[in-house]
Amino acid sequence: MSVSSTDLRNIAIVGHNGTGKTSLLEQILFQCGVISRAEQISSGKTVSDFTEEEIARQISIHTAMAPIEFEGKQITFLDTPGTADFIGEVISAFRSCENALVLVDARDGAQIETIKLWKRLNDRNKPRAVFINKCDRDRSDFFAAFTNLKEQLPATYVPVTIPMGSGDSFAGVINLIEMKAYTFDENGKESQIDIPSEYKDVVDEYELLLIEAAAEGADDLIEKYFDEGTLSPEDIRRGLREGLVENRIVPVFAGSAEKGSGINSLLIFIKNNFISPIGRLDEIIADEEVKEISISEEGPASAYVFKTTIDQFSGKLSFVKVVQGSIAGDTDLMDPNVGKKERPGKVYHLIGKKLVEVPVLVAGDIGVIAKSNITYTNSTLTNGDQGYTYLPLRFPHPIYSLAIAAGDKKSEDKMNDALHRVIEEDLTFQTHFNEETKESTVSGMGELHINMILDRIREKQKVTINTKLPKIAYRETITRKSGIVEYAHKKQSGGHGQYGKVLIEIEPLPRGEYYSFTNAIKGGSVSKGYMPGIEKGLHDAMEEGFLAHYPLVDIGVTIVDGKEHPVDSSEMAFRLAAKGAMKAAIEKAGPVLLEPFMMLQVYINDQYLGDILSDLSGKRGRVLGQEDIGGGIQLVKAEVPQSEMLNYSIDLKSMTSGTGSFEMEFNHYEAVSGRIADDVIKAAKAAFEEENG
Repeated sequence: MSVSSTDLRNIAIVGHNGTGKTSLLEQILFQCGVISRAEQISSGKTVSDFTEEEIARQISIHTAMAPIEFEGKQITFLDTPGTADFIGEVISAFRSCENALVLVDARDGAQIETIKLWKRLNDRNKPRAVFINKCDRDRSDFFAAFTNLKEQLPATYVPVTIPMGSGDSFAGVINLIEMKAYTFDENGKESQIDIPSEYKDVVDEYELLLIEAAAEGADDLIEKYFDEGTLSPEDIRRGLREGLVENRIVPVFAGSAEKGSGINSLLIFIKNNFISPIGRLDEIIADEEVKEISISEEGPASAYVFKTTIDQFSGKLSFVKVVQGSIAGDTDLMDPNVGKKERPGKVYHLIGKKLVEVPVLVAGDIGVIAKSNITYTNSTLTNGDQGYTYLPLRFPHPIYSLAIAAGDKKSEDKMNDALHRVIEEDLTFQTHFNEETKESTVSGMGELHINMILDRIREKQKVTINTKLPKIAYRETITRKSGIVEYAHKKQSGGHGQYGKVLIEIEPLPRGEYYSFTNAIKGGSVSKGYMPGIEKGLHDAMEEGFLAHYPLVDIGVTIVDGKEHPVDSSEMAFRLAAKGAMKAAIEKAGPVLLEPFMMLQVYINDQYLGDILSDLSGKRGRVLGQEDIGGGIQLVKAEVPQSEMLNYSIDLKSMTSGTGSFEMEFNHYEAVSGRIADDVIKAAKAAFEEENG
């Protein structure tokens, strides 16, 4: 379908794993006539969970797109994963959608991922609604979940629909705006009826909440409500619409996605009240500054790529959000970062894995360009050079790493090609060759994330990939001044000999400054032409290490004197002299081992707080603080040695029954001594001797 930008609605469906996001979208597609029947997750045939991994694991791993037409509006849903390992997919959806629909289980209320996602929505000030799902589930309680939301995630919640019954007695929903009830049949079709009399009291109670919240949505309605004691349905609709646009209210819906209940009321509300893209703002970089740009139908075409997938049949698919103008098959597009132009040829919508050609993607629309040679995730696409690029997506740092090695050279080439394709699709997955440890590593958002990718490569490419925990990139440094140290390099053989003599003093620098060099020679005892060789020798010694062959850092070197020979001196002679002097000076300067420390943020339920604090203490961590972020969730911040964190994603799952999650990034290096340092040095020396004979 081709619609105007004002008739677009883009919605990210988000929530904790298992809250029914995929099932809800399946029912929406069924009730809107896009598919002939709504499939169960267990069937492996749902529209949005279509990859082999998703079918096998019965969880969403990738964000899936599905646009529908509903009463003259184009509503594009992005169904996102609910597992923390795949948070990159959610971040992409948040960037490209103006609205979010948060699913909450009627039995469990706000869970840990719900609360983390809510925080991300708050950071973006993004309008949202809540669908309290699975009201037909045993021991479900919509009203307890509604209260739980108010307590754990403070906001102005507006009940739009409430359930009739719960569990086995769940019979449908009551729409408090229309003041009508909706039952459902075994085929998931809803029918409108009058509200049964037994629900009068609860309807009166929640209708009052609705009216009060609607009054808060628009300033003039508050006064009218105080004067008249109620609001008309038209006033309620306007208050909800204005309140939602400004993110001042959160509409709440009841239902059962699997039964198809509550879908009609949800879609009507989305059509009437969710915001269109027009006038909403995105961020660009222009003149080296971050600025805002408004979504508009005016002007030349402008879009960004927020997601990339590589399909075995369709090739590379670039998901684009059009911000200004429109894009058709014959639109000239260029990526200013690449400096190349191309025409899409065709533009598409995507329903799960099915490409649907459309004539044009208008401003605010989300669509797909296939087989582009100039696009990648975070690409800017413009019709002509407009002097800006879109601000790249901001992904969290990887939290889990493995060292990898292929079984043989042929497997290594296949593995590297496959890893390159994965990186193109998933920016939260990274590969790195560590020059210090001589290891290739892969990093991602958790054990599940990395193992799933490696298993897929092993199976598809028929290669052997061996994994182990990565080595730690330790460093070495000094703790005090060395005093002046003298070293001469002398070598005599036939012809010219080698001679260079230097006197140096070294001292520790503040952490992170790496190296400084000062020439304090007076009288020209060593020619300036030899200084580059001397500095190379200093660097040779620093790279070689002293205690355990780890690089030396944060050392200031002053050369105070030296001596050269008119015939036998050379740059190489002074390089070797400087290296020898550096080693002798380090021995007198209190050398110590440095280990990397990580900044850690752990999200856990209250009940696990004591266990987590005790575990961090056992890992030599320093707890910097803890914060109650709502929903019975504690945020613990700590600094912990990286060596203690290699298996933390596995440890945390074990300690919190799979509910905890964390974020982590490198923070600083810190001295380590005693038995821990002795063990590291002993192991490093043994490994060095084994590798070097």
